[in-house]
Amino acid sequence: MTSTLSPAELNQQLESLESRLAYQEHWLDTLDQAVAQQERRLATLEQLSALMRERLREQHQALQANDAPGTSRPEDDIPPHY
Repeated sequence: MTSTLSPAELNQQLESLESRLAYQEHWLDTLDQAVAQQERRLATLEQLSALMRERLREQHQALQANDAPGTSRPEDDIPPHY
């Protein structure tokens, strides 16, 4: 494809390409920042999830210890007016 463009047309095409490149670079930077923020949030949520799992495990163990034979639970006690 051989077309003869004037210097003004070539300059206009070059400016258009430079503008598009700058726009794409801007969006790449924006997306990079969004991904980095999501990575930080994901790490925080993973830490929170691990903490919650540990607490649930501790509560489960405490409930099992309370359910051991020979121990009574408060909800099993007969109220004093009966």
